[in-house]
Amino acid sequence: MGLRSEIRESQPKTPAQIRQGGELEFHAMLQIDPQKVCYLIIKAREFDAKVPVVEPDPGSNPSDEDMRGVLEDYPDDPVDVEIRTLVDSLNEDEQIDLVTLLWLGRGDGSKDEWSTIRNEATAARSDHTADYLLGTPLLSDYLAEGLNKLGYDCSDFETEHL
Repeated sequence: MGLRSEIRESQPKTPAQIRQGGELEFHAMLQIDPQKVCYLIIKAREFDAKVPVVEPDPGSNPSDEDMRGVLEDYPDDPVDVEIRTLVDSLNEDEQIDLVTLLWLGRGDGSKDEWSTIRNEATAARSDHTADYLLGTPLLSDYLAEGLNKLGYDCSDFETEHL
């Protein structure tokens, strides 16, 4: 094996590369499609960009305000609803994987400890996974780091969807 192929093999795989046959050892262990996680990361970044509401009952035209209200954190925020809908639509194993990726990404263990971290996430599981995730500062960063530790990369997914 040449140096060039060794470098290629050591680089994180994108979900597209995984589908094309570049299987990773953790792909079989991951119960959630990495593309779902990449989508959640994008939505979590939108959610993290929200700022406190300045005008609780705006009466002006949004275009007159340069659409600044889009960044304000109103109770009926569509990004919040979208994240909750996505998380709630996942099966139990996928939700457990999300929490496991979050914990892995924030440094609660290494990829070699995946099974242990996943067992802890299984034991801690509740019906409030969306609340837990949305209440976690740096959610998008932790999920991205967790995926990266397993060899996944969302850059191609982000390029295609942004």
